[in-house]
Amino acid sequence: MMMKFTCNTTALTQGINSALLAVSPKSTLLALEGIMVQAGFREISLVSYNLEMGITASLEAQVEQMGQIIIPAKMFYDIIRRIESDEVTIETDDRCLVQITGGVSQFTILGMTAEEFPELPEVGEAAGFTMPMETLSSMVDMTRYAIATNDTKPVQTGCLFELENGELTVVAVDGFRLALRRERVQSEETMRFIVPGKTLGELLKLMTPEGNVAVEVSRKHILFDMGSCTLVSRLLEGDFLDYHAAIPKESSTTVVVNTRALINSIERTSLLISDRLRSPLRVDFGESVIKMSCATSIGKAYDECCCSTTGNLLEMGFNNRFLLDALKNVDTDMVRLELCGPLSPMKVLPLEGEHFLFLVLPMRLRAE
Repeated sequence: MMMKFTCNTTALTQGINSALLAVSPKSTLLALEGIMVQAGFREISLVSYNLEMGITASLEAQVEQMGQIIIPAKMFYDIIRRIESDEVTIETDDRCLVQITGGVSQFTILGMTAEEFPELPEVGEAAGFTMPMETLSSMVDMTRYAIATNDTKPVQTGCLFELENGELTVVAVDGFRLALRRERVQSEETMRFIVPGKTLGELLKLMTPEGNVAVEVSRKHILFDMGSCTLVSRLLEGDFLDYHAAIPKESSTTVVVNTRALINSIERTSLLISDRLRSPLRVDFGESVIKMSCATSIGKAYDECCCSTTGNLLEMGFNNRFLLDALKNVDTDMVRLELCGPLSPMKVLPLEGEHFLFLVLPMRLRAE
């Protein structure tokens, strides 16, 4: 029960900050509103768990006495981040009292015994792969806009990860759009699993631009190991949409356009559209210009953007927000739009290759 250690205040603040991402704000199990602090040999671990996702952040410390205790998370964070000295000492006694000392500041708060903290899920014998954090971060960041937010199909509230022949594909879909991102990884494994969107959102906050992340996957859980921090989460179960079948194979029109210019043009035309004033964005793909227009009860808007079109010229209707979401997640200056008739989904691709592919479903236009 007794425990004592001293560590760097900034490092401890960062560790608590990471652990806070998996703390339950309100739980019937009081222990889940806390962070379990474990002092081991030369390091301490901060563990949090909300029964869906668990985070462990580790940092160096001078440990005088090993032990573990649960400290109320919000109180712990507020105290440590306001301490002005470079180092902080934390000591506990057998009555669960936690003494926090930093410079002239001293606090004594009541903790809880570590036995009350539920065990984090074990990934056990798991298959896995390792990749740069920056790459995984980019893949998740570019696709998560298309994750479904309602629970009608729980399996679509996450991203599908598919690893095959050394290529990792991440796919999100919500019934109106699809986002896909591919990247080569050094792995001979073949696997397929679905990670909850909420987990991916917190993972993005934990990953750094440098270093690698090791991913371990068991039947029901996934572990992301980022070195000083690990995240374990349950996986989503169910049948994900057959995205291969959803992507049109053919295209009769190819439009090449500057990404930023097209975004600006859509944003200007969309100024008259709102949640209250809904209207499809009418997009006319010409040979060298894309003409955009909309009409709502308060007026009309028109704008255009230079492009280069090959194949059939056509006019389509789109939800302006879905169109912007796809274009704003593009990581290239120019995009290639592939179309196959006014009612077929539009593909948004890079000029070369297919390291990303976004699908946007069109809206039916009423005849003017």
